[in-house]
Amino acid sequence: MDDRSPSRRSGGRPDPADLRQLSDYPVSLRRITGLFAPHRSALGVVVALIVLSSAVSLAQPFLVRHVIDVALPRQDVRLLVLCVAAMLGVAVVTAVIGVVQTWLSTAVGQRVMHRLRSDLFAHLQRQSLGFFTRTRGGEVQSRLVNDIGSMQGVVTQTATSIAANLTVVIGTAVAMAALSWRLALLSLVVLPPAVLLTRQVARMRHRVTAERQRRLADLHVQIEEGLSVSGVLLTKTLGASPRLTERFDETSSDLVGLEIRSRLAGRWRMATMNIVFAAVPAAIYLAAGFPATSGKMTIGTLVAFIALQGTLFRPLMGLLNVGVDITASLALFSRIFEYADLPVEIAEPVQPARLTRADAKGEVRFSGVGFAYDPDRPVLTGIDLHVPAGSTLALVGETGSGKSTLASLVPRLHDVTAGGVSIDGTDVRELPLSDLADLVGVVTQETYLMHASVRDNLRHARPDATDAEIEDACRQARIHGLISSLPEGYDTVVGSRGHRFSGGEQQRLAIARTLLRDPAVLVLDEATSALDNETERALLATLDDVSRGRTTITIAHRLSTVRNADQIAVLHRGRVVELGTHEELLLLGGRYADLVRGGLGAERVAA
Repeated sequence: MDDRSPSRRSGGRPDPADLRQLSDYPVSLRRITGLFAPHRSALGVVVALIVLSSAVSLAQPFLVRHVIDVALPRQDVRLLVLCVAAMLGVAVVTAVIGVVQTWLSTAVGQRVMHRLRSDLFAHLQRQSLGFFTRTRGGEVQSRLVNDIGSMQGVVTQTATSIAANLTVVIGTAVAMAALSWRLALLSLVVLPPAVLLTRQVARMRHRVTAERQRRLADLHVQIEEGLSVSGVLLTKTLGASPRLTERFDETSSDLVGLEIRSRLAGRWRMATMNIVFAAVPAAIYLAAGFPATSGKMTIGTLVAFIALQGTLFRPLMGLLNVGVDITASLALFSRIFEYADLPVEIAEPVQPARLTRADAKGEVRFSGVGFAYDPDRPVLTGIDLHVPAGSTLALVGETGSGKSTLASLVPRLHDVTAGGVSIDGTDVRELPLSDLADLVGVVTQETYLMHASVRDNLRHARPDATDAEIEDACRQARIHGLISSLPEGYDTVVGSRGHRFSGGEQQRLAIARTLLRDPAVLVLDEATSALDNETERALLATLDDVSRGRTTITIAHRLSTVRNADQIAVLHRGRVVELGTHEELLLLGGRYADLVRGGLGAERVAA
């Protein structure tokens, strides 16, 4: 269970992390109740069932009193049978009500959780690339899975337990007063010290448990980092295995002591509660023996009173933790709403223009383009480029010159902060994102493959693609032969992050995946960087073939990749400082010529 679940009790004190979350991002009760508004009828039935169950269960002690005081002394078999049958009836009714109540509350919680989870996933899908570069992946997953999953407890545990505990406490108190107001007053005197003692022990256990949870989280991180494919590879290449093993051993050793202390604290809590459960009835028995406090109480009344008193302690403790439960629940919703309220930086156009793949020619134009992640530090300034339909533009320059950022503006991975980018005269910000994805295909140097079969990875780009179309795209990317040679062919699972294939093979799969979409504009961000020279030459020949009739924007670090481009734009500090063909720029003798003559020699251009 996530450590932010409302079910986590802290001995009466809200978790500081929950308080910080609510301070940073307050939530309104109206918004939370709005989530459950469509289910108000079901929730009303749940509350009614809780009240009914509590009321019915209160009949049990009175039935016991009637058996002891009337049926047994009078040897009234008929009355005895009726009372016993009523006891069994009460047990059956409360059990059935409990099942129905659990079913209804769980169903409501699951439906609300499903709606929240789906809406949040769709909302996060609409976030810009910048959001995911700023945010830890584990944090996104935690909010989407753990926090929303724990939200189930708000309905099935926190809300229902508050209603049930309140009903039980009020009903039990009234019933105890009806049986014996003198012993009821005595219980009011005895219970508070017992409750305070139990809460104090609970707080001690919470402190130990919280520390154990932190160390356990450290252990999980070490396992994830040390035993993942990438982690093992890094550890072996750095020779860091002894150091990681020593660190893991130290954390595991700390957990031994914390686990012992946690178990002892838990045992002390149980021992305290057992003492309370024994001491309070003992005090009541003692009081019942004195005429001043007994009020001529019958044996049946005493037994019934003790039974009622025994049901009062746990719900009373639950009510004393209401503040903690509500704070934890609000913090949970705060974390969910914080992500749900994130502004969408790359939004769908209000009045979209239409440009279908069948109608697109692929002319790309950058007009006065400026971009900045930070307003005070522009990445691109005053970029004016025209890429005619079907032509090739190569972007070169030093690392950090803005090449990848400029190319990312075409598929709207980022939005310009000045100027505009258009395809066939239509600003990309005016196109529906689905249409833009059909028009622009992107292959980057960082290939991502899912842990699925080759076929499923390729169909991710186009779910309706036939097997023949998939194989044709792989032939174009020079990967069909390799896939066919595998024992399971296109059903081969690529492995975690594609580790089943080499870097070059992964890139060829990525290119095949993009070609399957048949885009009008192709953006290649160092797409051949992981290929050897021979494979690159074969793939470049293929890209020359498939690029005919489509516009290609290439970012490359190899001279062989850019020398045949129709235009080469040289970027420096976010500006285009040179523009022309390979021969024209060499004759110019400027920055491009310096890049060619630089440390990458005759075969590479600085990226």
